Formats: sequence, C-alpha cells, structure tokens
Amino acid sequence: MWVSAVVFAYSGLSLTQASPRRRYETRFRAACFSAEFVALYAGLPIFVLITRRTAVLLAMIWLAPVFIYCFERRRRPSVYENDWNWRGFRAGLRAVALRFAVLSCLVVFAVWHFTPHALLSLPREHPGMWLLVILPYPVLSVWPQELIFRSFLLRRYTLLFGANRGYIAASAVAIGGALFAATYQDRRSLALACFEHALYGCLVFTVGLGRHLCSGSAWQH
Repeated sequence: MWVSAVVFAYSGLSLTQASPRRRYETRFRAACFSAEFVALYAGLPIFVLITRRTAVLLAMIWLAPVFIYCFERRRRPSVYENDWNWRGFRAGLRAVALRFAVLSCLVVFAVWHFTPHALLSLPREHPGMWLLVILPYPVLSVWPQELIFRSFLLRRYTLLFGANRGYIAASAVAIGGALFAATYQDRRSLALACFEHALYGCLVFTVGLGRHLCSGSAWQH
C-alpha cells in the first residue's frame, strides 16, 4: 500500500485552499484516480510477475496504447494536442545527447571492468539478432512505454501528482524511469522522451546487458 500513500500524499497538497464542497469533490475524484492508478501501475505489473508469461507482458505493452488512443485521447483530444512536440525535441536534443555521451561511457566502462566477456557479445556473436532487436525496439517497446509512463500518466493524473516533482516521482514508482520522466516534464515532448529511451535501450542491448531487459531473465530473479 506504499503506492497509495505516495498518491494521497501528493494529492492532498492542493486541497487546503479550496471551499468545503470543492474539497469534498476533489477528494472524491482524487480517491477514484488513486484507486485507478494503483490498479493500473501496481496491480497489473504484479499480475505480470505472478503469471510469469511473456505473452501477458507483451499484450499489456501493446494493448495499452490502443486503449489510450481509442478512448482517452479521443475523449480529450485537446489535452494530448501536440504531444510529440518537435520544437521541444529540437530544444532538448543537445542536453539529451550530452548526457547520453557521458553515461554511455560509464556503462561501457562498467561492463568492460566487471564482465569483459559480455562486452559487445550480441553484435559480435549474433549480428543478425542484434539488428533484429534494436531496429524494431523503438516502435514495439519504447513508444508504448513512453506513452503509458510519460504522456498518459502526466495528463491523466495531474490532479494527484501535479506536473513537476510529484509526476517524476510517480513515474519512477510506476517503473517508468525518473530520467525519461524528467526529460518529458522539461520539454513536454514525447518524441524526445522516446528518443532518449531508445538510446539507452539500444546501448544496453549492444554492450551486453540485454539479458537483464528480457522478461525470461526477469522471471528467474
């Protein structure tokens, strides 16, 4: 229930200045959104861990964007207007590239130091498989995750977390990644968040850490 505690802690901050009726209505809406958030971002991942079926995980990742586009975005199109925000992409690209340049060097050094046999193992030993993984990865994995954990979460649960630190914390709690959440919160660009996520994902698969991202490996731990 620690997720619920985080939800209510942030949602209660904005209620102190409202009228009694307004506070009641807002508390009720916050309670409904809190239950929904816990069910979607805690209940479903727990269900995936219990079932330990890759098909269930992939179904959730691929069907969730369909639901968001067919229901949420059509119902509130103005809220998701300009979600890709290419101007924000261009404005934030330099910072993302510089951060990746530094962190990728640290990751490569760590793999070389601790597990040298794994460094570049996939592209060296199975180049075809490596290409088969990293080419569709941004579309089949990155985009659905960023839509779920960044765009939808920020716009759907603004009442609970706001649009700044609370949102970043919620995204991290929801296994979404504080780094990508901060990038999206800063530039409001789904394109930039997807690009950054794809960079680190492809890096992980390239340097020899891809097994840690595979669901089959996760079930073993």
